[in-house]
Amino acid sequence: MSPAEVAQSYDVLAPQWAGPDFHHDNGMSQHLRALQFVPHQGKALDVGCGSSGRFIDLLMERGFEIEGIDISAEMIRLARQRHPQVVFHHANLVEWTPPHAYDFISAWDSVWHVPLASQETVWTKLMLALSPGGVMILSTGGLDEPGEVQNAHMGVPMYHATPGLPALSRLIAEAGCVIRHLEYDQWPEKHLVVVVQRHRC
Repeated sequence: MSPAEVAQSYDVLAPQWAGPDFHHDNGMSQHLRALQFVPHQGKALDVGCGSSGRFIDLLMERGFEIEGIDISAEMIRLARQRHPQVVFHHANLVEWTPPHAYDFISAWDSVWHVPLASQETVWTKLMLALSPGGVMILSTGGLDEPGEVQNAHMGVPMYHATPGLPALSRLIAEAGCVIRHLEYDQWPEKHLVVVVQRHRC
C-alpha cells in the first residue's frame, strides 16, 4: 500500500477514533513512564496524532507546547475541531521536514505505516528532531529482522512495516540517542515500545 492509500483508510476510521468508544487508555501508561525522563517541558510532537486527542491532552496538561502531524485529512480535520489552538501538520511523514527541535515526541502506532524502504530514514529524522536531552516514545513491530504486512484487520486495507529491533537499535545509537526503556507490552504479540533519549551534548 502507498501512503496515500493508508491515508484513505484512516479517513474512514477517523470518526471511530474521535468517538466515545475509542480506547483512550491505550498507550497512556507507557507515555507517563516516558515523560519521567524528560528534563523540561517545552515543544512536543504527536506523530500520527489521529483524531482522539488523548496524547495531546496529556501533553498539554503537562505544560508542553504541542503539535500534531497526520497523513489523513479527516483525522486532521477532526483533530483541529477538538484542539483549535494546536498546530497540526497534514503531511506525509516521509516527505515532511520538522520545523524545529522537540523536547518530547510521541510516535505511537504511527511510523509502522511508513513503507519499509523509508523506515530507517523516518526513524532517524525523528530522533534527530529531538533537542538535547529530548525524549521519544515509539512503538513498532518487535521483529528480529525487517518485515512488512498488509491486511484488513482494522476493517479497512492497512499496511504495517518495521525495520526490526537490531536495525532500530543501530539507528538509535547512530542518532546520538540511548534507550531508556524497552518492553514487549502486549506479549505474545510483538508490539514493541521503546523510550529513547537524545544525548545532552
